[in-house]
Amino acid sequence: MKAFLLPLCLLAAGPALAQQRVGEVDTAFQWIGPDHKVIVEAYDDPRVKGVTCYVSRAKTGGIKGGLGLAEDKAEASIACRQVGPISFAAPLPPQEEVFSERMSILFKKLRIVRMVDKPRNTLVYLTYSERLIEGSPQNSVTAVPVDAGMLIPVKAR
Repeated sequence: MKAFLLPLCLLAAGPALAQQRVGEVDTAFQWIGPDHKVIVEAYDDPRVKGVTCYVSRAKTGGIKGGLGLAEDKAEASIACRQVGPISFAAPLPPQEEVFSERMSILFKKLRIVRMVDKPRNTLVYLTYSERLIEGSPQNSVTAVPVDAGMLIPVKAR
C-alpha cells in the first residue's frame, strides 16, 4: 500500500512547483475540439521570493490540440514583476534555468532562464523555445530591479 501511495503523493505535490493558469482568450473557433487560444500563466521564482513571471503563449486547439498531439507555436512573451518583498534563501548562480515546460510530444520545450546582472543589481529573465525558427529561437526578455539596499547574493563561479 505504501508503494502505491508514494507515487500518488509525488504526483499531487508536482503541480505546486509548476505554473498557474491566469487566463486565456480564444483566437480562432474550431468546429471539433477546443478553440485555438492564447494562454497566460504565472510562474513564481522558486529561489527568489516575491518575484513572479507571467508568460503568454499560443495553445493550438482542434482535434490534435484536444488530444495533446498538436505542436504549439514557438513564440512566447514574458513579463516578470516584484509581487511582494524580495528575499533570497541562498546565493543564486549567475545563470540558472528556472522553469521548463514541454510544448510538444517530441521536439519542443519552453524554457525560462534567470540571469543575475550584478553591476545593476537586477534579475534578468529570458524565455525561449529550444526549437529553431528561421535560424534563431524565438525569445523574450524582462528584468526585475532589486532595491539598492539589498544586494543579490551570487554564488562564486
